[in-house]
Amino acid sequence: MAAVPVVGTSCQDRMVFVVVGVTGGIAAYKAVHLVRLLVKAGHDVHVVPTADAVRFVGLPTWEAISRNPVTTSVHDDVARVRHVALGQSADLVIVAPATANSLAKMATGLADDLLGTTLLATTAPVVVAPAMHAEMWRHPATVRNVQTLRERGVTVVGPDDGALTGGDSGPGRMSEPEAILEAALAAAEVRTDLAGLHVVVSAGGTREPIDPVRFIGNRSSGRQGVAVAVAAAERGAQVTLVAAHVDDGVLAEASGHAHVELRRAGTAAELADAVVAAASSADVVVMAAAVADYRVAEVSPLKRTKESAPGGLALELVETEDILAGLVQRRRGDQTIVGFAAETPADGETLVERGRRKAARKGTDLLAVNEVGWSKGFESADNAVTLIDRDGAVVSTASGSKRAVADALWDAVLDVRRKRGAPLGGHAPRP
Repeated sequence: MAAVPVVGTSCQDRMVFVVVGVTGGIAAYKAVHLVRLLVKAGHDVHVVPTADAVRFVGLPTWEAISRNPVTTSVHDDVARVRHVALGQSADLVIVAPATANSLAKMATGLADDLLGTTLLATTAPVVVAPAMHAEMWRHPATVRNVQTLRERGVTVVGPDDGALTGGDSGPGRMSEPEAILEAALAAAEVRTDLAGLHVVVSAGGTREPIDPVRFIGNRSSGRQGVAVAVAAAERGAQVTLVAAHVDDGVLAEASGHAHVELRRAGTAAELADAVVAAASSADVVVMAAAVADYRVAEVSPLKRTKESAPGGLALELVETEDILAGLVQRRRGDQTIVGFAAETPADGETLVERGRRKAARKGTDLLAVNEVGWSKGFESADNAVTLIDRDGAVVSTASGSKRAVADALWDAVLDVRRKRGAPLGGHAPRP
């Protein structure tokens, strides 16, 4: 398996001057672990907490973990013009947690503290990890502020959907430090190897109606498909994301991205229409959506009741359109088609064999085969895939966060296009 050249300088191989801004939220305690991970990776980390953040985690902790002096004031170290020098020196700026208030200040350019002036003075990549209650995250003002930041090139990581302070639950939980670290270092690499390419990505699960109330669906959260779309956009591609049902909060990472056009679909038929239309001008199509294999033959215009079917209900199911096979049949000579296959095998060898049979049957350029189960694949933050080409060869494997899997998939796509002489994006080298 040949390695795919990476465009840009890897942060894994050099020390990076990182500014970590910490704002006043309870998730500040998780930022301590983020700073520790950065230091352990060999980076020079300078923490800039706000005055409110220090009420959650004190200055001695930040200095001990970062191994650098920490201040919150623009009036300290005036001779070095620290309020500007930090931003000018930074290779990377991370704000974690980023409260609703801090996002609003960033969007409007307010600089009433050291973190604000640092953000205005930097030209380095900026990564924010929002953390707040779900209502605050969904508020139109926050939605608009996040969109503004994305349009300026800021990378937004999360927030995750889960338990929040006070017993609430929903989108607003700060992503885990490991996920923030991965996204931040990727942002600092500034990969542009997909620039100039138009890619279409489908995500989420389709829902086939039984009646106006019920449907046949699946457990797909849409996280992997959205991660594939965001990874492509951040590597320079113009992305059309066709989203079926996607969990609350998951789409936020893509919906405000300047390089992502979002289209919605509900059923398999609607998804097919949207993907086929978008694919007509696409260089790459990635079918990551979990498409229902069957739909109800006759959808009832009224809710089916127990009275209308005493003792039980029988539904006649018919096959839905094979969207992936149809895309392959319509494929242009230089177009790359990628499919996903969710399997529940008994072992790894069976998983690969099923993938090979499906890749041959569908005719895809690449097939990402992943094991799913009650606690694997669907509704999980992590994933593991085996990538199989049209000849049945295993070209690579990837595991970890769904963003890591997404980047590995795009590396494999570029490798396939390079070998077949298809146009490449950015400045990716030809052999």
